[in-house]
Amino acid sequence: QVQLVESGGGLVQAGGSLRLSCSASGYTFSAFAMGWFRQVPGKERDFVADISAKPLYTYYADSVQGRFTISRDNAKNTVYLQMNNLKPEDSAVYYCARNWVVRRPPRESDFDSWGQGTQVTVSS
Repeated sequence: QVQLVESGGGLVQAGGSLRLSCSASGYTFSAFAMGWFRQVPGKERDFVADISAKPLYTYYADSVQGRFTISRDNAKNTVYLQMNNLKPEDSAVYYCARNWVVRRPPRESDFDSWGQGTQVTVSS
């Protein structure tokens, strides 16, 4: 059974940094690309970043390009999202997800398993 567990969310001031982690189990982690999405109440879940199975390729939403970095450690079955220079508009619940098909632009339906989410709140 696929399980994804996010951690690392919290409250931070604007301009600060957080690193989110997502621990995966129940499948061959190194065989799948992974991604991060975020969602605020009342809005759709938005793509943030993804990374190929062997971490050669990354892709970012324009809104986070240059501030966020996605990475993975296949030996630890973990994907990370380093978030720098955070802005209040980055506040959301952040979800990691397994990517079963890589397309551009990424769609929520391209991801077949999801974590429970971790809250990130950026104060101004």
